[in-house]
Amino acid sequence: MFEKTKTKSTSNVVEGKTVKAQIWDTAGQERYRAITSAYYRGALGALLVYDVTKPTTFDNVSRWLKELRDHADSDIVIMLIGNKTDLRHLRAVATEDAQTFAEKEGLSFIETSALEAVNVEKAFQGILGEIYRIISKKSLAAAGNPTAGASVKQGETLVVGAQDGNNTKNSCCSSS
Repeated sequence: MFEKTKTKSTSNVVEGKTVKAQIWDTAGQERYRAITSAYYRGALGALLVYDVTKPTTFDNVSRWLKELRDHADSDIVIMLIGNKTDLRHLRAVATEDAQTFAEKEGLSFIETSALEAVNVEKAFQGILGEIYRIISKKSLAAAGNPTAGASVKQGETLVVGAQDGNNTKNSCCSSS
């Protein structure tokens, strides 16, 4: 388990555009529940990660999903990720169970192994690609109405993540 939240900024290229993402990792710890709900607002995407060797982590996904849906924007992109697939002999959550849950809840789904670096990049590329497509659609819809929102222009950097000046999480809870 992590001692405190971890923050990471990353840039990826999606459809020829640079997309910057700010990633907050609370490792599902209860002590961060109070502050995470404030950061759901304005979030464009969320990765709900469970450990395929620990059924309780999969059981907790329902609660985290409810919290996300209660506090985040309705068009947030959510991906369910089963991690630690390298521990095949310890698997306790069937892929089919997670796929069924994801389909029922309208989530994308992938299994990964952070240890073996399997599907990790694919997961990030997938969610960032979906976020980019949603923002692009909104931009196209707004093109006919200049007051409806800004469009993504050629050569412009799209920043995904919290941008307000009230970002107290950086000073209290992040680690480098």
